[in-house]
Amino acid sequence: GKLMHDQHPTMSYVDLNRSGVALMEIVSKPDMRSPAEAGAYVRKLRSILRYVGSCDGNMEEGSMRADVNVSVRKPGEEFGTRTETKNVNSVRFVMQVIEYEANRQVDVLESGGKVDQETRLFDVATGTTRTMRSKEDAHDYRYFPDPDLLPLVLEDDFLAECRASLPELPDAKRTRYETELGLTPYNARELTAEVETFGRFETLLGATAAAIGKDEKAVATQVANWALSVAPGVIKSLGDEGNASHATAERQAAILAMQDKGEISGGQAKEIFEIVLKTGREPAEIADSEGLKQVSDTGAIEEAIDAIIAANGDKVEEYRGGKDKLFGFFVGQTMKAMQGKANPAVVNQLLKDKLG
Repeated sequence: GKLMHDQHPTMSYVDLNRSGVALMEIVSKPDMRSPAEAGAYVRKLRSILRYVGSCDGNMEEGSMRADVNVSVRKPGEEFGTRTETKNVNSVRFVMQVIEYEANRQVDVLESGGKVDQETRLFDVATGTTRTMRSKEDAHDYRYFPDPDLLPLVLEDDFLAECRASLPELPDAKRTRYETELGLTPYNARELTAEVETFGRFETLLGATAAAIGKDEKAVATQVANWALSVAPGVIKSLGDEGNASHATAERQAAILAMQDKGEISGGQAKEIFEIVLKTGREPAEIADSEGLKQVSDTGAIEEAIDAIIAANGDKVEEYRGGKDKLFGFFVGQTMKAMQGKANPAVVNQLLKDKLG
C-alpha cells in the first residue's frame, strides 16, 4: 500500500489498491556520474524488463518508478551526503532531478551550508525538488533482520534454469540483426528498441520471406525499411482515416512480394497500403482493380520510347555526344508517357539499348 498526503487538507489516506501485486526493487551502485548516464541506465533496464515480460514499463502509470539518489563531491574526495527523490515516473524527469539536485547541493555547500540526508519529492510543474521527510540517521536506509523470515537459498541448478528460460535480450538481438540479417546498425538499433517493434518486424519478416520465396536475410533490409519508414509514414498520414488492424503481416507481405517481383513500384506500394488501411481489402485485388500495377510489357514501353526519341532528335544527339545527364530526361519523359506505371528497370534497359 501507499500513503496519499494530497487528497485531504488534514488527513492522509491509505491506498491498498495494489496489495498483492509483486514488487521488485533493483538497487544500483553509486557509479553513475551524469544525468545522461542515469537516463541511459533506466532506459536499458526498462527495455530488458519489457523483453523478459517482467512489466510493461509504463512509468507514467506506475508500473515502473525510479528513486533517484544524488550526492556531490569535489574531485578526489569521498562521496557526499545524498538525498533520495522518490517515485520519479519518467526517464526525462530522472535526468531533471539529477540536474536540479546536483546544482542545489553545490549551492548549499558553496554557501557554507550542509546537505541534509533526506527524502525529497519532484515537482513536475517547476522542475524542482522539495523536502518530503528527513532521514537523519544512516540506519534508516538499511535493511533489518526479521525473525519470521527464514534464509532464502537459491540453488545453482535453479539459477541456471532461470537463465536458460530468458528470451533473447536487446543487445544480443541487435547483434544478430546486424551479423545474421545484414541490417545496418541504425536499423538494428531502432528495431530492437521496443518489444512491440521487434515483434512486428519478425512476424512481417517471416511472412514476407514465405510470400517471396527467399530466405529471411535476403528480404531483411526491404522489410526493415518498410517497417521503420514506409508503413509508419502512411499510417501517420492517414490518421483517423486508416484502421491499423487492417495492416496484417500477411497483407503487408503481399505488398512487399509484389514490389520484389517488379509488379508494383514503391509509390504504388504506398497507394495500395493506404487503401488496405482504409478498407481492409486484399492487396492483389486492389492492384488489379485500381490499375496499380507496373507495365512491364516491353512492346508498350518501346512504343513510348520510340515516340520520345523521334520528338527529341537534338537531345538524342547531345546524349550520344557525351551529355550523359540527359538520360534522366528520357527516363522522365517515358514515365510521363506511361502515366508512371512503367517498370523503371525495364525503362532504363530499353533506353540504354535504343540511345546507345
